[in-house]
Amino acid sequence: MSEKYTFTLDDILGILPHRPPFLFVDRITEMVPDRRITGERVLRPDEPHFAGHFPGKPIMPGVLVTDALAQTSGLLWGFTKVVKNSGSTSEPPELFYLAAASMKYVAPALPGDTLRLYAETERTFDRLHSYTVEATCGRRVIAKGNLTLAMMEESD
Repeated sequence: MSEKYTFTLDDILGILPHRPPFLFVDRITEMVPDRRITGERVLRPDEPHFAGHFPGKPIMPGVLVTDALAQTSGLLWGFTKVVKNSGSTSEPPELFYLAAASMKYVAPALPGDTLRLYAETERTFDRLHSYTVEATCGRRVIAKGNLTLAMMEESD
């Protein structure tokens, strides 16, 4: 059986360049390096997107759910690299960009929900990494699909 890992918000901040209000992962509850990851995001009612999407009936925009899943996928890649380097974070993490998304939105994510974020490695080709992803709140599926991340070329 593979060893499983968990990571805190402080660990996440060491991997992702995102910061509030565009950081959409609070913690990693499980990770199997190179294979799969599970993260969580508590949807706080005071988050700015709830004020305008939609007043009186707020829901988390699908594009932000997709971004949360992309961040979770990037964390799988980044934390796998940390684990393989025996926990060393001395090298700055490489940047990745969302290159493609094919998503289906099934139900709304509401203020007060805990969004559970799943990503599983589908395949890797050079600097492109594709993932099967799903977001849930309790037993409700919020969104599911496939994402491709492109790792930025190193520059001098």
